[in-house]
Amino acid sequence: MSWPPVARALMPVLKGSLTWIPGVYRTFFDRHAGGGTHHAEYCYGVWLKHLTFLWEHGMRSMPDTVLELGPGSSLGIGLAALICGANRYLAVDVVRRARESTNAVVLRDLVALFQARAPRPSESWPDYDAYLDRRLFPGHILDEDRLGRWLAPERLALLAQAVASLEPTPSAPTIVYETWADRDPFGEGEVDLVLSHAVLQHATDLDRVYKSCRRWLKPGGWMSHQIDFSAHGITDVWNGHLQYSERLWGLVAGRRAYFLNRERCSTHLALLHANGFEVVSVIRQSRLDGLDRSLLARRWRHISDEDLTCSGALIQARKRA
Repeated sequence: MSWPPVARALMPVLKGSLTWIPGVYRTFFDRHAGGGTHHAEYCYGVWLKHLTFLWEHGMRSMPDTVLELGPGSSLGIGLAALICGANRYLAVDVVRRARESTNAVVLRDLVALFQARAPRPSESWPDYDAYLDRRLFPGHILDEDRLGRWLAPERLALLAQAVASLEPTPSAPTIVYETWADRDPFGEGEVDLVLSHAVLQHATDLDRVYKSCRRWLKPGGWMSHQIDFSAHGITDVWNGHLQYSERLWGLVAGRRAYFLNRERCSTHLALLHANGFEVVSVIRQSRLDGLDRSLLARRWRHISDEDLTCSGALIQARKRA
């Protein structure tokens, strides 16, 4: 059945409004859903992508301490970083989703992928195949000498021990898993790399996020964020979420624990500059098939053409020394 345009536009409003009915949200909306990070191949591909582009844009040593925003249903992306030589992995999320049992399976499968020097799992955006070797593996970064040391059985055993307990020990790699509800989960200037993947479009207070990153990062530390500016299937059109007024968007969001913030790429770039970061690279994904500007809500009607057509971006930046 084909619904008329007005009815299709109202469906997200109705769905969001239903979350206020007692029992509906708990039954039909999974507040603990965490994307694809319960699959090792997904985590492997995400880490290889961020690492490869960071190397291309000037990072020349493996970060010792990696902090991930919004790890989701496992700590797999951070575990990939630990396998690749990082010694500390910190993670912060809205709610704790990752479980020790899931992390153990993902770690096992990640180790197998790195031991096999497996090719990147599938094509994705941004395409980074041009920076990989014939195996579709970043051998110029993860060379045999480095991987040989990092994949040593005794090191992997210590990593498995850390994953099993999620408690820091003197000999095992450090894994710290916190939520934003903690007052100040990490110390000042202790992080070499902050990364996120398809997360910052959900952040309710982006200024707080970037201020926190500035505090946690060392001078010269790196950030890598892939951000999805689309409607995430909420509407038929990729930028259809921009047609709703603020009041209607509140109804669409309902009482879900987190939802799209609708901020555009220029907002992220402005906050980066305001918080003392040098933007090293912005790779934009553009689409011309969205709603016409005239159909957007007043707040979005006068955004730049660049923001209007940007459906995703990979932004890499450094904290100024």
